[in-house]
Amino acid sequence: MANTLHSITISRITFGNQCPSVHSVFPFVSTLPLRLVPSHVPLHAVSLVAKSNFDDTDVDISLSPRVNALKPSKTVAISDQATALLQAGVPVIRLAAGEPDFDTPAVIAEAGMNAIREGYTRYTPNAGTLELRQAICHKLKEENGITYTPDQIVVSNGAKQSVVQAVLAVCSPGDEVIIPAPFYVSYPEMARLADATPVILPTYISDNFLLDPKFLESNLTERSRLLILCSPSNPTGSVYPKELLEEIAQIVAKHPRLLVLSDEIYEHIIYAPATHTSIASLPGMRDRTLTVNGFSKAFAMTGWRLGYVAGPKHIVTACGKIQSQFTSGASSISQKAAVAALGLGYAGGEVVSTMVNAFRERRDFLVKSFGEMDGVKISEPQGAFYLFIDFSSYYGREAEGFGIIENSDSLCRYLLDKGQVALVPGSAFGEDTCIRISYAESLTTLEAAVERIKKALIPLCSAALV
Repeated sequence: MANTLHSITISRITFGNQCPSVHSVFPFVSTLPLRLVPSHVPLHAVSLVAKSNFDDTDVDISLSPRVNALKPSKTVAISDQATALLQAGVPVIRLAAGEPDFDTPAVIAEAGMNAIREGYTRYTPNAGTLELRQAICHKLKEENGITYTPDQIVVSNGAKQSVVQAVLAVCSPGDEVIIPAPFYVSYPEMARLADATPVILPTYISDNFLLDPKFLESNLTERSRLLILCSPSNPTGSVYPKELLEEIAQIVAKHPRLLVLSDEIYEHIIYAPATHTSIASLPGMRDRTLTVNGFSKAFAMTGWRLGYVAGPKHIVTACGKIQSQFTSGASSISQKAAVAALGLGYAGGEVVSTMVNAFRERRDFLVKSFGEMDGVKISEPQGAFYLFIDFSSYYGREAEGFGIIENSDSLCRYLLDKGQVALVPGSAFGEDTCIRISYAESLTTLEAAVERIKKALIPLCSAALV
């Protein structure tokens, strides 16, 4: 029977009161899924319905409505698509992912390798090693003007995890999460995971994509729970000046339930004369702000997966509770490397400064190159390594063999198809008029990309004359 079990289908077995054990009669039934029946149900009423041929088994494979409601990340999808094309031999230039093209600085990498050599490869405390949390506290005090203790820090597997844990920790069903657009693609989905409602507040290229405090105030309600700010911004590169943050802080102070999540992952990638201000450092804001940062961008440590959140102890403790059930603590090796990163000096020292200078040179090249094109609008980024360009003047034009360029999605598909350049549509960030270009690539690569884009757009320019 064991050799032919795969072809046997048991449609129904009914046992009378005197029937022996099912397993004594059909030993193989122990491998089948059985539903336990309460003791008060008569044995003769028990029926077994099962199929041993798993290809024919009816299985409920439906997904959670909460997961079904989530949208996949377009930046990840486009990056994966571009990688697949490269592997297939198509010479695609990838300007979609937000990943520095620099190697992790040698001092940091060596600290990680030493951790492995010295056997520092076991679990760490869930919230992170005391050594690293103390180093983060020192950094926040010296560079950001915010004083914390190690029990107000939780180290996670990337800043992204820190953000989602913070959202889950403070939001309840029905709460509103205020998100200025353009926004980092994951913010609205994180709100939905918490059964909260994302409230999107548009900003405009004429205002350098900065949130208007009066517009913010007019959209706050008793359900407003969390305001998410990202400065320097992904995808726009905009930087909130201190004066504007002070206005926002005054508005936040009027709403007892309203907290702020400040995503500062691009803090050190900033171009003078712009300067970074942590909103938690402003009067009255420390106790209602969750500051998120990490090591992936400025220190070129994307693959090390390390970020952190700092804030009021009871909220940070809640973040740690979530993490303890999700992933537990971050990599011990990465944490040793992070200590070395914070030891490089103020704002990362010369190592980070060299990278930022390269980013600035690339930014200047792209701003000049696209600024010379007709029908293109640009807000010059003051930080990060993205250019968010308004290409909407090309919408409605038809490309031979492709069709009509309807929106940012179709324009990016067109540029990938005709120009072999992978970019991210602005619709992913809540602003369909624009597309995002990551300049975390060499200047030579960016020069080639610009030429491809300009060449691909020529037929669309001609189409406008027809």
